Amino acid sequence: MRYINLDHISSNPLLPEVKQVMIEAVQRDYHNPSSQHRAGEEAAAALEKAREQVAQLINADAPKEIVFTSGGTEADNHAIKGVALANADKGKHVITTNIEHNAVIRSLRRLKSDGFTVTSLSVDAQGRVRPQDVAEAITADTILISVMHSNNETGTLQPVEDIARIAREKKILFHTDPADSVGIMPFDVKQIGADLVIVASNTF
Repeated sequence: MRYINLDHISSNPLLPEVKQVMIEAVQRDYHNPSSQHRAGEEAAAALEKAREQVAQLINADAPKEIVFTSGGTEADNHAIKGVALANADKGKHVITTNIEHNAVIRSLRRLKSDGFTVTSLSVDAQGRVRPQDVAEAITADTILISVMHSNNETGTLQPVEDIARIAREKKILFHTDPADSVGIMPFDVKQIGADLVIVASNTF
């Protein structure tokens, strides 16, 4: 029985050329990139090349801005919890939306158990959050705004540039998850203006 996979972003087969590069990397560059011997240095060079490629893909200022994790969920966890806990002395309020990925929702749920407050905004009939609603939700205690770039179920694009502008004006950090966008459509981190961006390798 044939079926059509409508969840192709979350679970898709590897392109043959990507699979080949991964196999070659596992066979050739499996060494510890922190080791001082030649094999370790070669693995480190391969890692840095990948970092440069990702930085170029999203127009980041420098490869050192790219941090590799095991996947998008871990990256969201690090970004949200890391920023919140590091800035808890400035405030304990986070703004998000009702349509975020579970990686974001569960991270924020954990923060709530640690004494943080979370404002989760509704979206309109097109699945978009209104930037004005974000602006109105900001308090003196707000330290982070987290709004996904594209919804993994509906494909709706959020007005992240407008939201990032609001965040900058209020000196609040802005986190966005374009895991379902990067590699499929142009994404310029400088144009967006986000402080923390999550990219997943399964989309490119």
